[in-house]
Amino acid sequence: MQKILVINGPNLNRLGKRQPEIYGHTTLNDVEEMLKKAAQQLNVQLSFLQSNFEGVVLERIHAAADANEAIIINPGAWTHTSVALRDALAEIAAGPGFVEVHISNVHAREPFRQHSYLSAIARGVIAGLGVYGYVAALNYLAQER
Repeated sequence: MQKILVINGPNLNRLGKRQPEIYGHTTLNDVEEMLKKAAQQLNVQLSFLQSNFEGVVLERIHAAADANEAIIINPGAWTHTSVALRDALAEIAAGPGFVEVHISNVHAREPFRQHSYLSAIARGVIAGLGVYGYVAALNYLAQER
């Protein structure tokens, strides 16, 4: 059975509460439940991590590389700031791959949000589709193997 890790970075634990005009009213728990249902139909095993601490995320990515897990990641603000995250994901990119997901259309927002340290090594980037972007990423990674 294919294993996929879903990572949500800083502030995504606040989905549904923080800036709902941008991110909507769906909570992170709602997103995880939606993905679990989709994963059952795809015969995919999911695990989830949300952290506001970059080191926690980096260590989990290292474990995913050792376990040959693909990754769906919404890196939040780390998209625009973290070379360390890119370096960790480079190992995943060379193996099972990862998809970068953004709920909002980052290209239609502030200029600093339009640069990603991760996009160039991702299998794909999904931005602006709301929480459906997670499902699109799951469907893509599930059919790729």
